[in-house]
Amino acid sequence: MMRFVYTMTLLFLVVSPLCGADENKPNVILIMCDDLGWGDVGFNGNTIINTPHLDEMATHSLKFNRFYAQAPVCSPTRGSCITGRHPYRYGITSANTGHMKDAEFTLAEALKQHNYATGHFGKWHMGTLTTSVKDANRGGPRGKDHFAPPWQHGFDVCFSTESKVPTFDPMRMPTVFEKGESKRIGWDALSPDEVSKPLGTRYWDQQGKPVTENLRGPNPKVITDRVIPFLESCVTDNKPFLAVVWFHTPHLPVVASDEYRKPYAAFDSHRQNYYGCITAMDEQVGRIREKLKQLGVNENTIVCFASDNGPEGKDSSPGSAGPFRGRKRSLYEGGIRVPGLIEWPAKVKPGQTDFPATTSDYMPTILAAVGHKPTDARPVDGISLLPVLGGEATTRPQPICFQSRGVAALSDDRFKLLMPNGENKTKAKRLAAPELYDLLADPAEQNNIASEHPQRVKEMQATLSAWIASCKASADGGDYPNRADK
Repeated sequence: MMRFVYTMTLLFLVVSPLCGADENKPNVILIMCDDLGWGDVGFNGNTIINTPHLDEMATHSLKFNRFYAQAPVCSPTRGSCITGRHPYRYGITSANTGHMKDAEFTLAEALKQHNYATGHFGKWHMGTLTTSVKDANRGGPRGKDHFAPPWQHGFDVCFSTESKVPTFDPMRMPTVFEKGESKRIGWDALSPDEVSKPLGTRYWDQQGKPVTENLRGPNPKVITDRVIPFLESCVTDNKPFLAVVWFHTPHLPVVASDEYRKPYAAFDSHRQNYYGCITAMDEQVGRIREKLKQLGVNENTIVCFASDNGPEGKDSSPGSAGPFRGRKRSLYEGGIRVPGLIEWPAKVKPGQTDFPATTSDYMPTILAAVGHKPTDARPVDGISLLPVLGGEATTRPQPICFQSRGVAALSDDRFKLLMPNGENKTKAKRLAAPELYDLLADPAEQNNIASEHPQRVKEMQATLSAWIASCKASADGGDYPNRADK
């Protein structure tokens, strides 16, 4: 039985500036979708949704068959990507909850000390972006205590929203008015002359100013139109770069233009828009990868692709978790197992692996690739995947642990335990007792074998309980007693 040992999870996060330039430092692009299901892409077997660019990327990547979002909802997973830590350590336990604390040390802050240019593009959702005007879910005076924009966490260039926007014409809610009352027509895109309901969400730049230009059309293109100049500028200036590209696709409201709906004309309106908006996003992934080739930097650029959690999986957002049980908000596989690719032509041999990896592994992996010099330490939950990318590791040295909505889970190379975790204050169905699944024999989690393996359950519960206690100690401020926070 694999045991979780805290001393194995210490990663030195604060890095010293390098003494000289290192031409071999890799560029990094972290691409993430919002509510994209494991089964929503061609490289995982979907035969309906056209994702040719992602499928082509998969042939040049290490494809993770067991890649996990660190949480079954978006904000917590996003925090894990740029800290290497589980979000229960710093208070982003769900969507629209908490914020990225000043005392946390982010991937962008680390790479800036290595002379990287850093950019965030798309959905942030780890704090509010303005204290002056009402914005999105929490922005403005009502959410001033959670003001934590990306430009205060190491990002030089920003084109960021606090939370969701439509996947087409992102500043226009797809609603039409009849006799003074709004009437939703599926999620179909509005024509230019139709009056739309005000969205109430803005894109903000690194100076904290709202962006008003070039905000029409497919939202992934609107985002990528900002990514491309950033990449070009970095290459011109001979600077390595970190580009965090977090598409809103296919989070509700899912909207696609006629061009992208047309291939799916045989389906109902919601499916036309859902499938079409994914194809529109796929096109922009191809655009980014092609630009890297044009700039001559694709060989030494790490491009990661994943989703922040499983799909909504309902009529208005008909995503697929593939063969897995559960959906978004669930710690069953369908809520946390997501598409996962890592492409790095200079270092990574294309193929696939059953090695279990998670979004918390991004930061340890990238810092190891950069070769940072440690000066500080705190418990983290991710590991460096460099041995996996190099084909040297096949088993994970420590399990992946999860907490959400009154449930905790632990997954190792084979087995997965779910157990009740404190008071459940949500509408989620409470686990009555621990459940154990053999993910290799039963990836759909249909056969609870807890009663057959009481000793294994006991050992895994002890490991998971110790990890939960560690997260609580972090949340209580134990990781940074001498650093200010708000």
